[in-house]
Amino acid sequence: MNIKSLFKKKETEPHCSAVIVAAGSSTRMGEDKLLLELGGLPVIVRTVQAFQNSPLVDEIILVTRNDKLMEYAALREKYALTKVVKVISGGDTRASSCLAGVSEVSKDAKLIAIHDGARPFVSQDTILRTVYAAQSYKAAVPVIPVTDTLKLVDNGMVVGSIDREKAVRIQTPQVFYADIIKAALTKAVTAGIPVTDDSSAVEMFGVKTRTVMGDEDNIKLTTFNDLTLASSILEKRGEQV
Repeated sequence: MNIKSLFKKKETEPHCSAVIVAAGSSTRMGEDKLLLELGGLPVIVRTVQAFQNSPLVDEIILVTRNDKLMEYAALREKYALTKVVKVISGGDTRASSCLAGVSEVSKDAKLIAIHDGARPFVSQDTILRTVYAAQSYKAAVPVIPVTDTLKLVDNGMVVGSIDREKAVRIQTPQVFYADIIKAALTKAVTAGIPVTDDSSAVEMFGVKTRTVMGDEDNIKLTTFNDLTLASSILEKRGEQV
């Protein structure tokens, strides 16, 4: 490989801004799950470190609750999370928190990754696959195949079946062209449209989202049972619980 091809490869490598959403109330945990320690590190620190360590991520916007701003800002300093350029307050809904985050990224950002703060085990491979796919397809999400039988239910009664071969479980990070996700979230928030993930907002613009293979370890911590699974993942990785 000659020098010119090396420079060409570097120029085409995609880079993104990352928005990490940590503005939830953690009501099902009863406390701030993102500040619970896993293997000696707060959950949110593990999450941010994954993007801190990615060569494809230029900056990180951390979105949290207004009452946690100082505490999360202190974590940035304590753990040398140098790519975290802003710690900001989110909104009342996920969509409004994501919109607040994407509105604060660098004006030069071409791609924006949005990730759940409660997914501390996202791998570098998952980040890389999703960012590269978004560069080519405008929008990309990591997914996991569904293994359970799926049914449609109405008023407690089964009314139909869903072909699981066409169903997947969606994970984050979800990566988009910056202008597309900004416009999509603005429309969703302005119209009061409830969206549970960011690709749903993009679908309203007729933009098709590319799927890439996710990771079974990329779990979202929601209940205390998830903490048991998190401990197992740490043990599998050879880390002390």
